[in-house]
Amino acid sequence: MLLNCANIQKSFGATEVLKSASLMVEEKEKVALVGVNGAGKTTLFKIILGELAPDGGEIALKKGARLAYLSQHMDLAPENTIYEELLSVFKHLADMEEDIRQMEGQMAALSDAPLDRLMEKYAKTVKGFEDSRGYEYKSRVRGVLAGLGFNEVEHTLGIAKLSGGQKTRVALGKLLLSEPDLLLLDEPTNHLDIAAITWLEDYFLREYEKAVVIISHDRYFLDKVAKKVVEIEHGKAKSYRGNYSTFIEKKARDFEIEMHHYASQQKEIAKQMESIRLLRSFNREKSVRRARSKEKQLAKMERVDKPQPAPDKMRLSLVPQIQSGYDVLTIKGAKKTFGDYLLFKNINMEIKRGEKVALIGENGVGKTTLFNMLREGDGAITLGTNVKIGYYDQELKFTDAEKSIFQEISDTYPRMKNLEIRNALAAFLFVADEIDKKLGALSGGERGRVALCKLMLSDVNFLLLDEPTNHLDLFSKEILENALIEYEGTVLYISHDRYFINNTAEKIYELQKGGSTIYLGNYDYYVEKKTEMAANTNQPLAEETFGRPSSKDDYLRNKEEAAKVRKNKAKVEKLEAKIEETEAAIVAADTELAKDEVATDATKAQEVYLMKVALEEKLVRLIEEWEEVAHL
Repeated sequence: MLLNCANIQKSFGATEVLKSASLMVEEKEKVALVGVNGAGKTTLFKIILGELAPDGGEIALKKGARLAYLSQHMDLAPENTIYEELLSVFKHLADMEEDIRQMEGQMAALSDAPLDRLMEKYAKTVKGFEDSRGYEYKSRVRGVLAGLGFNEVEHTLGIAKLSGGQKTRVALGKLLLSEPDLLLLDEPTNHLDIAAITWLEDYFLREYEKAVVIISHDRYFLDKVAKKVVEIEHGKAKSYRGNYSTFIEKKARDFEIEMHHYASQQKEIAKQMESIRLLRSFNREKSVRRARSKEKQLAKMERVDKPQPAPDKMRLSLVPQIQSGYDVLTIKGAKKTFGDYLLFKNINMEIKRGEKVALIGENGVGKTTLFNMLREGDGAITLGTNVKIGYYDQELKFTDAEKSIFQEISDTYPRMKNLEIRNALAAFLFVADEIDKKLGALSGGERGRVALCKLMLSDVNFLLLDEPTNHLDLFSKEILENALIEYEGTVLYISHDRYFINNTAEKIYELQKGGSTIYLGNYDYYVEKKTEMAANTNQPLAEETFGRPSSKDDYLRNKEEAAKVRKNKAKVEKLEAKIEETEAAIVAADTELAKDEVATDATKAQEVYLMKVALEEKLVRLIEEWEEVAHL
């Protein structure tokens, strides 16, 4: 065992954050630490690091194990270049390399015994250098820098001149190269584009052989990297073997099982309580003694806690008040320069009503700039009939930080009644006194919810969303995904959240300096086509369409087919749910028939039996319908 956190407790004033949280990490294990915002994930990290003292519980780290945390390494040497900073990780190898060169120079001037001693020392030093992968360290540094998105020109940039995001990437690179026994990462993908995140996934899977515990909202990343998920919920931690998707499935199944156990016990308790009441009502010594005995047994019963469902999630209702024309957006040959600097050129896009489209590309390629061109107007950009744009800004800025949440909505929509505003804010989890919070005091997630609420209340029908999931927790992301899937308007969004793209995008445009590439599918489809492109070096990199229909009729036909598939899938899932309900009802009927009070009551037994026969007939019909629909 590399790390064992047992029954950790931590409170801040009257707020109990961690009640009894346990976390175990094996050597080389990749663990995801998840939970809603405020669940205590970062608090647990700080306790492990010794920055906070726990109120209870124990932490044991394997003797001699090295522990590292991303923020601990932000004290980068400002006088170094990026390359020098990462190279400093291997100072011991650089020193060995220098010793080897010096010994090689000394050998020519020595003879006999001194030479023999030097040769022996030289052989040991060379072996140690080779065993430490000394001949690889410079190429490893260059490989990590390239993977994290630094080109060769940027290697010579001074640390002092870097942005906060660039410094974070340098610090992450140093951590990866130093390879501590346990690496704690809090949102490691925040300052990485998709290419860098994909590289980091591959690095953890193929090269990094140490243990990692990751806090991240990037579900696609967790799916790729994590082999175990630990969820902190209601102050406790529970472990699940597998990746994030497996965790979601197991959590839902566990909740159903726990609810069943709780309901069964509550039923038994009620039965015993009624029995005790009846015995006491007889008011006889023997029956009273028996009632007391039952009470003692009931008091000793280990009670099953009622399972608590996940916290309330945003309930979005995004329905455009005005329908736009069929052609929502057309871009032909868009270009953007800043002085002599060309940001991008030859951008072509077509978006139709109701489409959910993702815009992706490397950081700095101009995605947000293109959004601004859409909002401000440009000669190469044409908006369709009755198109009204609503914009969600990743910066989440508000004009007056002193306003309350309620005032912000009221001032934006002055015709809304107070009750209507309260109901709208409640849909975004702002209830009671929370609506009086000042905008300047809100967390990133809260600001995001306010911005989405304002967008929902507007009369737009074309949503431009710039990194909409950046400030949302894992569960709120799922609600936003479902809302966008059901949304009848048109959506174009910028996102690095591949899980989000995979679940919502029908079409992807990749923005590049020299043009745009369209992929008619979700993120998995995009990856598949990019892999094919890599295998075929003759494939052009820009202005290419993958899966584009040959005409408007083909497009509509494909869209109708996709709608049919989704509708059929929903019908199959609904039938499967009904089958499960009916099977459970049959089992309940069998249980009822086995009871003494039913078996000895002919009328009751006949009633339950007939109900069971009806349920069995219904089950046959449902299965037949399922077989017919499932094989379409």
